[in-house]
Amino acid sequence: MKAVLKGYHSPDVYSLPDYVPENKKSFGFLLQLFVGADDGEGYESFDVVVCTPKWLSDTHSKDEVVIGRHYLIVFEYNFAHIMEEVQGFLDTCTGETWREVALKVGRLGYWEFEDADE
Repeated sequence: MKAVLKGYHSPDVYSLPDYVPENKKSFGFLLQLFVGADDGEGYESFDVVVCTPKWLSDTHSKDEVVIGRHYLIVFEYNFAHIMEEVQGFLDTCTGETWREVALKVGRLGYWEFEDADE
């Protein structure tokens, strides 16, 4: 079984392909990836924050430690390139069961069921 991107959405950005950040060096937004198995119709949401290093430093104090899981750190906004990288990552997410696949996808984006008992 393999992960397949079935859609995407951002509650922060109206049109991801057309988005132009107000500040090109400092931006961050939530990207929801709708991912399912290649052998089924359903999907689940995986949440990742797309941001620049400057946005991280602008939104966190110097005393904080930011764990990078569920962040996709970019140096410029290029939606096509971001989605190519996401697709490349998803291509590596395979397993015998959906849970195995989803746990691998969860390394990129937060999956609400990642800590649930099987």
